[in-house]
Order: sequence, then C-alpha cells, then structure tokens
Amino acid sequence: MTEYSKFIDELLKPKIQEKTVVLDLFAGCGGLSLGFEAAGFNTIGFEMVQEAVDTYNANLNGVCYNQFLEVGFNYPEIDNIGIIIGGPPCQPFSRFGNQKGMEDARDGFPIFIDAVRRIQPKVFVFENVANILGRHKWYLDLIVKELNDLGYYIDYKVLNAVNYGVPQRRERLICVGHRAFFRFPTIENHKRTVEDAIGDTMLSPEPESKILTPRQDEYIAVYEKKSHCVNPRDLYPDRPARTITCRNLAGATSDMQRVRLVDGRRRRITDREAARLQTFPDWFEFSGTETKKFYQIGNAVPPLLAYKIALQVKATYHMEQQTTDYIRNRIIPNSLFAI
Repeated sequence: MTEYSKFIDELLKPKIQEKTVVLDLFAGCGGLSLGFEAAGFNTIGFEMVQEAVDTYNANLNGVCYNQFLEVGFNYPEIDNIGIIIGGPPCQPFSRFGNQKGMEDARDGFPIFIDAVRRIQPKVFVFENVANILGRHKWYLDLIVKELNDLGYYIDYKVLNAVNYGVPQRRERLICVGHRAFFRFPTIENHKRTVEDAIGDTMLSPEPESKILTPRQDEYIAVYEKKSHCVNPRDLYPDRPARTITCRNLAGATSDMQRVRLVDGRRRRITDREAARLQTFPDWFEFSGTETKKFYQIGNAVPPLLAYKIALQVKATYHMEQQTTDYIRNRIIPNSLFAI
C-alpha cells in the first residue's frame, strides 16, 4: 500500500453520526454515498444494476435496493430523509453518447425532480457530465427553473476532481439545491499523482493484468499519430491520471488506461488500480466480473470528492436546520403575532 492509499482507507470509513438520512438515486456502486457516510450520514440507495447494488450493500452502512426508478415511485416512508443525492444517467448529455438530451429515454432528471418535489429535502445534490453546460445548457436552465419553483436556491459549478485530492483529472457538474447558503469546497494547490495512488504496483506486471501485444502497441501508435499526441497516453507516475471511464477501462481500445513497465512493455491497469485512482479504499470490494467491476468504477463519483462535497452539504444542512428551529421557536402558537 502507498501512504496515500492508507490515508484514503482510514478517511473514507463510514462514521454515522447524523440523524438525518441521505437518499441516493441512481446510486451505482455507492461512490457518492460512501463520501456522505464518511461525513457522518446514513444512506439509502436505489440502483437498477444488480452487481452495483451488491457492491453497495457489501461495503456501505446503508441499504441499496435493486429498483428501476420512474416518476411517481413510492419511496420509503422515512421521516428523517433530509438530503437527496444522485447522478441522473448522463448518457443523454455525454460527448460520447448521441446527445439526445431530454428526448433520450435514459434521462433521469424528471425522476430526480419528482423525488425532490414529493420529499422536500432540506438539501439536494446531483452530479452530471460537464458537457451539459455546452449544447444542452438550455436543458440545465429548465431543470434549474423547475427546482427554483420548488423553493430552492440553486448553485452549480464544474469541479475537477484533481483540485480536491483525487489523483485524476475528472470534470463533473455539481449542482446543489438549498434554502440557506452553500459554499463549494476550496480548491487545493497540491495535486496528487498516479504514483501516490498506485506507486506500489504500477511498475510491476500484476498477475491479473493484461500485457499489450506488439500488434496492440502498433495500433495505439497509429491512433496517437493521427490524433497528434505529443506523448503516449500512458499513465505517468509524476502526474495525475487522465479521466477514468467505463470505455477506457473495460475496452481494449487505443485509449485504454495503461502503464509502461520497467522492461518497456505496457499493460492495462487492474480493477484495483482503477479503484485507487478513483479514491475507493482498498477494503471496498466490487461484485461481478472484471468488466462489471470496471463499469462500476468508471461510472462512480470519486468518493474523496464526494466526501468533500458532503462536508459542505453538512454545513448547509445544519445552517438551515438552525434557521428552521429559530423561526419555529419565535412564533407564538395560535397567535396572529409573530416575531
């Protein structure tokens, strides 16, 4: 283990201290929930992929249900659900998808908005691809208006995970709804690197890793020449990783995540190495085949980024709770007069 991975293992252990419950929609394997549990909240998740549900339930304190969500779905009647989080499916807005937006049946925003409307949490958070601020900005504006109409202030910002202690350049839109005040986490100057995360394994041919064949090396060289790459797109120990995705983990493509060994050969990274680059602790075990594990890892919010967002949400939640209590205590029951 590296010192950094030991730090992550300890920091991201669930530490349930809060009474309020966090509802996680489109929970995946629990990257977002893990950050909130490390910040002190218990969670309930809903996810349609069984292997991801199994992973969530094997590692988190909360419970995840294998459920396909729809508008009007009846969520558990739990009085203390105070926060809703989630990653509505981003394929409709991804640069690598068809970019159909709200016309895509996989659009999860109507479901998320419906849950906020009916549960009325004090705070909610959703994350999505940064590309939604491009050609689909009109749809984000529509979402924000719907949520404003429900009585929430909305703050959103594209965060790059590398600025918050994650050894990976990964941009995501983070949107927070609240009725008090919210501040995004502070950018950190020190950038974590690939060596911080996987320096103990990256230069060794791991037994379960796949060594690239000479033909694969040739194919990659042709791709990099055509795309005008100055340097091969390997992982470099002294830099953060490029964005971890399902595609460049699970597929043997020219863009695959790979490291160069001491003897000059290259190999694809393992699922455990990919998990570390996403800041999943070593004790966090993934269910399913290697491909299923790669998809869970590639789809996840880096838990360390989720933790730092959760700490800010926690401050907002308590600020709003204090305001609510103050107003309630200052109102004279059964009176027309209120201070």
